[in-house]
Amino acid sequence: MVFDRHVAMPSPARLRRAPEGFLGREGVATVLREARDGRRDFLRGAFAAAMAAGAAAVADRAAAQANPVPADGGDPNILKLPEHSTGLGRPVVTDGYGLPSKYESNVQRRQSPGLTQTAQASVSFAPLQSLFGIVTPSGLHFERHHQGWWDIDPGRHRLMINGSDERIVRKPMVFTMDELMRLPSVSRFHFIECGANTGMEWGNVAVPTVQYTHGMISCCEYTGVPLRILLDMAGADYKRGRFVLAEGADGSGMTRTVPMELVERGEVLVAYGSNGEMLRPENGYPLRLVVPGVQGVSWVKYLRRIEVGDMPWGAKDEVMHYIDLMPDGLHRQYSSIQECKSVVTTPSGGQVLLDKGFHQISGLAWSGRGKVRRVDVSVDGGRNWRTAQLQGPVMDKCLTRFTLPWVWDGKPALIQSRATDETGYVQPTYRQLRAVRGTRSIYHNNSIQTWLVQDSGEVKNVQLS
Repeated sequence: MVFDRHVAMPSPARLRRAPEGFLGREGVATVLREARDGRRDFLRGAFAAAMAAGAAAVADRAAAQANPVPADGGDPNILKLPEHSTGLGRPVVTDGYGLPSKYESNVQRRQSPGLTQTAQASVSFAPLQSLFGIVTPSGLHFERHHQGWWDIDPGRHRLMINGSDERIVRKPMVFTMDELMRLPSVSRFHFIECGANTGMEWGNVAVPTVQYTHGMISCCEYTGVPLRILLDMAGADYKRGRFVLAEGADGSGMTRTVPMELVERGEVLVAYGSNGEMLRPENGYPLRLVVPGVQGVSWVKYLRRIEVGDMPWGAKDEVMHYIDLMPDGLHRQYSSIQECKSVVTTPSGGQVLLDKGFHQISGLAWSGRGKVRRVDVSVDGGRNWRTAQLQGPVMDKCLTRFTLPWVWDGKPALIQSRATDETGYVQPTYRQLRAVRGTRSIYHNNSIQTWLVQDSGEVKNVQLS
């Protein structure tokens, strides 16, 4: 059954549920039948369309040379020179931080009116549908605050390294920001995804766009000191100390356990930089932990202390939150790795295809276990798949952009993407995920997302089950 879950965003009070306008069996059959009938001629049609487009472009150029546009007709934006072509521009920006064009003011992170909002504990979603490549601009990076954000004075901020006893860390240390930034540093590209990303989809909640379904993810270049260097300086015993506890300096008392094997591999960073500049305050300035491949709550912001111990700490945000409620009623804890996942960002919910013909399907894929090896795309609800092109560079635990050419025939289509990572793990369908996880989860939803392209060109969020 296909649940049509695309509705206008409601008032801030609550979100409306999906079954208000779902496609019945007849509607599903129509979509799949039309997709099946059109599939036979897809390649031939795509090639013919491309050839026709090329021939038309040549013909248009020839016609333009033979019959130039008269001076009193045609596009006024071409024939009449605009002000920016005849006058002086503005001076160099020397008194502030560079800003995007005013014509891009609609591209911004947004809060979901369906979530409980307070002035401090809140979420903002990155506008995935408006981004290119894999890097998230710092001003569009998603936010998750448990008790608001702070702009902390780096001159007063300190990082402590200690152990649960003197045998585990022989020389506890305290670092200033200046001392940390003098140490050897590395810069690496990684994605960060909240464990609750796509969480509303578990309950068929009607969120219309990819910004709300998948927007709690971002990808940046992080700069900092490998945590292993700091632990070595403090004389950590890696045989006794098999876990580290990261503690933040904000009022929520955020503390998270990180397995030592991640630290030993050199992956975990104590980061102060993002996208070539210092971290933004809302993203942890002046210091945060970077734990590639692990859910964002473990990337502790405003990092003030690292403690080494011989067992997990069982902190409040590890035993009460960010856990998975399994079908048998048990909680699955420390399920930190963000499994292989992907989503089509264009076309996606809320967008409109203006006409039939050539379109480029584009999206993002990622895996907390390494590199994305392959992404397949379907336009008929998963009956048939084509392999998409991965745009380089394809990096470890980093977003990967994929694209696929598509000629839309104007008929309804069900667009999906399915990622496979280098371990061989394949992104599951909702049916496969729910068979293992049940229906009462909130976190770690990595199932295949479906967008319904209607014959009008409007794109809606649907679920196949």
